[in-house]
Amino acid sequence: MTSPHATPCPEPFLTPDPKTAAGSRIADFARWAARHQGAEGIQDPTDYQALHRWSVTDLEGFWAAVWAYFDVDATTPYERVLAEETMPGARWFPGATLNYAHHALRNLHPDAPAITALDETGAGYEITGRELRARVASVAATLRDLGVTQGDRVVGYLPNTPHAVIAFLATAGLGAVWSVCGQDYAPKAAADRFAQLRPTVLITADGYLFNGAAHDRRAASLELADALPTLKATVLVDHLGLTWPETRQHTGLTVPWDDAATRSEYLTITPVPFDHPLWVVFSSGTTGLPKGIVHGHGGVLLEHLKILGLHCDLGIGDRLLWYTTTHWMMWNLVVSTLLTGATTCTYDGSPAPVARPDVLWGLADRHKITVFGTSPQYLLAMAKLGIEPSSVHDLSAVRAVGCTGSALPASAYPWVRDHVGTDVQPASTSGGTDIVSAFAGSAPTTPVWAGELSAPNLGVALAAYDGAGRPVVDQVGELVVTRPMPSMPLYFWNDPDGSRYRDAYFGAYPGVWRHGDWITLTSHGSVIVHGRSDATLNRNGVRLGSADIHDIVERLPEITEALVIGAEEPDGGYWMPLFVVPAPGVTLDDALRETIRDAIRTGASPRHVPDEILAVPAIPHTRTGKKLEVPVKRLLQGAPAEQVLNPSAVDNPDLIAYFAGLGTERRQARHPHTVKDAS
Repeated sequence: MTSPHATPCPEPFLTPDPKTAAGSRIADFARWAARHQGAEGIQDPTDYQALHRWSVTDLEGFWAAVWAYFDVDATTPYERVLAEETMPGARWFPGATLNYAHHALRNLHPDAPAITALDETGAGYEITGRELRARVASVAATLRDLGVTQGDRVVGYLPNTPHAVIAFLATAGLGAVWSVCGQDYAPKAAADRFAQLRPTVLITADGYLFNGAAHDRRAASLELADALPTLKATVLVDHLGLTWPETRQHTGLTVPWDDAATRSEYLTITPVPFDHPLWVVFSSGTTGLPKGIVHGHGGVLLEHLKILGLHCDLGIGDRLLWYTTTHWMMWNLVVSTLLTGATTCTYDGSPAPVARPDVLWGLADRHKITVFGTSPQYLLAMAKLGIEPSSVHDLSAVRAVGCTGSALPASAYPWVRDHVGTDVQPASTSGGTDIVSAFAGSAPTTPVWAGELSAPNLGVALAAYDGAGRPVVDQVGELVVTRPMPSMPLYFWNDPDGSRYRDAYFGAYPGVWRHGDWITLTSHGSVIVHGRSDATLNRNGVRLGSADIHDIVERLPEITEALVIGAEEPDGGYWMPLFVVPAPGVTLDDALRETIRDAIRTGASPRHVPDEILAVPAIPHTRTGKKLEVPVKRLLQGAPAEQVLNPSAVDNPDLIAYFAGLGTERRQARHPHTVKDAS
């Protein structure tokens, strides 16, 4: 349904160069699909909207084309593309057996860099295709000797270094299941995730770099190992060169990484069914333990070939550097750069260390990065710091600046043009851990409008639903996907009847995926993302469940209850306040605030320390006792109270006006001459 007052198409901020667009891989794919796959409606290979229409109206034709165009190498062929088009439960490529790791290693030139390892000091080293295959073969043999078999789980407590990539590929090659998180997670937070999986082997590092300091995680690693009783062994990585202490007997066998990764072994890859589990990534849900989301070999393979090969235009000779941590789904996507034959970069450290805030741009210069990926907060910080990358560094190789984690504000687009390169495409993207990919973004053939994502991605039947479940254009609605995607989760871990999975995505609109974002689909084909419609914390693109914060803070004897909110702001900022109810007789002073910050920093994540800690008289709940996180967030953002919730559903209705008032005070303090009271 189109709005009766559809707005005229605005002038694009950037229009693709016709020659560049015509020479892109996505244009070549469009020509190939029209010629070999009978793709209808594609007269011009640079007409992205025509290609997208075909991709979502002929799902089987489109995904068969992706399979054939990228020459997917199956041990046994598929019987058909989509056996059952249901959500949840779509059956993709039944009969096919393959392995993700085989495809990640097969296109690498033996003597060219497959991985470039970088860190915040500016140092780096390269691992060639031949070396990567050898190390993967060695670690796979070690895991096999340690008792890892098909379907077993291997977990990593690792920074973003080549060790994590090698360990993952070795695990996948065996048909075992991988999961990883960064070492800025406290041992308990990591154990809350990994213990659910009953892992066989833990691979952990002695520490990581961040903002000029080496963080020793040896004790934390051994504490985590003790919290995982199913382990047969722990592999110890000497990343910082620290000496590991004598481990206690009940942590099981310990194996030095150098012993695990330097054996001379033949690489053996195990073919598995298309929907065999590849990895478990964890949602940041708002209550209870984090949810383990299981994705399959084939779905990830096809989805990542599509987004990296077509949307990002990556191929042999390209280099991708995207700042991420191992517990963000972008790490999973960055590893898949290898599928295209391009070089992937790992990076250990702060994106903007105090001593060298432009270090990533220097690395982009030195290593001739073609796609540079980051977050909106990073680009805004560069502008505030007065960093001018192109004035200091040669960024002529960069053709796109990818940006995700939250919507890129319109003000950042001119900064990319003026300080990175006039022809560089700002490529704002929105997706999720749930699909380990993107719902909307851009491509070499799409125009760019400042503050907007260029288009829904290929194969994504994206819509915005109003409150009645009707599709709308040029109006804010719920982000939904109306037809299945291959990388939708196979299932949730420990969800035998699938009820948690169905409730998470299909409870609102049966048979239609509801993601939890507010979006506008514009009449000129772009997508505007307005932020999360749930309570997930999303600091600098790294998501964390509010329950992780609540659990830590509410353990303190001085605190009765806590509520943390992550609120996107109109200027691209992100405000993360923590509201606490002090225990009787306790005053929230600076000393207690520091105690709370330290507890969050060490017990949950240093990247999710709140911006402010405020004492409140009470936390609002539903009548059944659930914290009203999303309604409070919307009140703080200025939504009218009557549109947010029904007072009769709140255990203390007076708190509605209280939190609405806090939001008004916040906005007036930031914009004293423009903000009116919305409550």
